[in-house]
Amino acid sequence: MTDPAQTRPTRRATLASLGAAALLPSALAAPARAQAAFDRTAQAAESLDQLHGLAVARQGETVFSRAFRGPALDVPVNVKSVSKTMVALCLGAAIDRGVVPGVDVRLDAVAPRLIPAGADPRVGAITLEDLVSLRAGLERTSGPNYGGWVASGNWVADALSRPFVDEPGGRMLYSTGSFHVLGAALTEASGLTLLEMMRDWLGAPLNIQIPPWTRDPQGYYMGGNQMALSPLAMLRIAEMVRMQGRSDGTQVLSEEWIEASLQPRTRSPYSGLAYGYGWFLGTLAGERLAMARGYGGQIIAVLPGLEASLAITSDPNRPARSDGYFGDLLALIERQVIPDLRG
Repeated sequence: MTDPAQTRPTRRATLASLGAAALLPSALAAPARAQAAFDRTAQAAESLDQLHGLAVARQGETVFSRAFRGPALDVPVNVKSVSKTMVALCLGAAIDRGVVPGVDVRLDAVAPRLIPAGADPRVGAITLEDLVSLRAGLERTSGPNYGGWVASGNWVADALSRPFVDEPGGRMLYSTGSFHVLGAALTEASGLTLLEMMRDWLGAPLNIQIPPWTRDPQGYYMGGNQMALSPLAMLRIAEMVRMQGRSDGTQVLSEEWIEASLQPRTRSPYSGLAYGYGWFLGTLAGERLAMARGYGGQIIAVLPGLEASLAITSDPNRPARSDGYFGDLLALIERQVIPDLRG
């Protein structure tokens, strides 16, 4: 299985830091007049046969939502590596609750049982920040290594037994194994499964459905892939992030975590985008952009300058490269969605 960051640099996305978003109400109603204003977006989206659903909100109001093919917008679907962003949000919730003291805590302090016997001594020094920013330094479990990793008898041990190809905190190494270890570490620290954390800390306050998903041979829910969310749930997540962690008057995540998450920590060697804590960061059509991205064209995006957010779901079984379908999605956002938002 190929991970979404294994793509050539996109011509449409450039690097930029992303600041805090405006604080606005998050009611998600969709008046017909607002939908009609997005005719260009609808026509362009309809032409992309890989695209399933699209929902757009501005200033807390849904201004466009349509399922062009595939399930209805309220049906959870596989969002692939958007799961990584969800685990990053879960880390923020754990820090907010004091379950872990912060991103600087070492793996041997928060989850020593996860470290396999005979592991490189540097494994214990990997921090939660190294994991959530994809800078663990270990050989990747994604791309050509993904199949062998998920076929192993112990996904955590396999990921942590791989050779170091950089020092912890070094360059970005896109690896689902890093987020899986992070999710397992949160389970060890909290005594809760990743599903329980997701439902209690994110699903309940956001009023979204989070179904069970894949577990590894030891029973840890997969961190970084295979979660299911509906497009409308994805939009609520985007709106919560846009409003600095608030949703319908509830502080779901601290403002401090949202701000920290959206600061560039490294850069993808594939897309050229900056990367924070689970979020790709850049600019599009002159607008700051924070984006969760999953294989096949699954996207949660926040456009703070336009007080807007959007969610896209696509066929999860077809690739979405930066010079292919993913580039088409960026063009859709740049040439249709953003102009329609600007009016």
